[in-house]
Amino acid sequence: MKKKGNSKVKLLIGAGIVIFSLFQYFSNSEVNKYTGKKQHISISVDDEIAIGLQSAPTMAQQHGGLYPDQKYQQFVDQVGEKLVNNSIAKQTNYKYDFHLLKDEKTINAFALPGGQIFITYALFSRLENEDQLAGVLGHEIGHVVGRHSAERMSKQNLTEGLLNGVAVGIDPSTAQGAAVLANIINMSYGREDELESDDLGVKFMIDAGYNPIELIGVMEILKQAAGPNSTPERMSTHPDPENRIQKIKEAIEKYKK
Repeated sequence: MKKKGNSKVKLLIGAGIVIFSLFQYFSNSEVNKYTGKKQHISISVDDEIAIGLQSAPTMAQQHGGLYPDQKYQQFVDQVGEKLVNNSIAKQTNYKYDFHLLKDEKTINAFALPGGQIFITYALFSRLENEDQLAGVLGHEIGHVVGRHSAERMSKQNLTEGLLNGVAVGIDPSTAQGAAVLANIINMSYGREDELESDDLGVKFMIDAGYNPIELIGVMEILKQAAGPNSTPERMSTHPDPENRIQKIKEAIEKYKK
């Protein structure tokens, strides 16, 4: 009898954790005035900027530090600033900084919350022209304007709260199964962010006078770099480059002047 009573108490506690997590997530709701998208975000723009500035040195260190050639760094800065100054990114309160990383092996570019944007020399050296660099940086500026990192933090907190509730109220092994499912769902959120950033990147390129067709060239470079053993889209945080190319073509039609 006591065991049954304990199970009921555990179930109630677990349900309470789940309800609190859901309330916390959905009560922090706002519309991003730059994208028009409704988002659930629990941190402020100032928090995002602080997180980005705090994390930037560590991220640079993980990629061998900054690239030593100041001429290339200045070129990256010049293209990044042109994109920001000619787009809605300038209206935001973010502090955009562009960093060329020394890493010559990892083909990558990424953005931290608040405007810290990075591109590795491995990717930079494969780009064929300034417009392609603008495509990469425009995409990353899109992540910042779209507040994707902040949104993902809130989703991660919700996921953890729900899994904790399941583990406490039902069974830890059930929570493990739910964790796998939650991971796949969160990956799909990641793919949506990538597509939105491609869309915004196209708009920023056009606004700054760059040729958005060159973003398709960047996709070809990424596709080639991934090789034949790339991860299936459903198990990846990034959409398949072919799907991205189609969406980029649609965005070009939508925004071209």
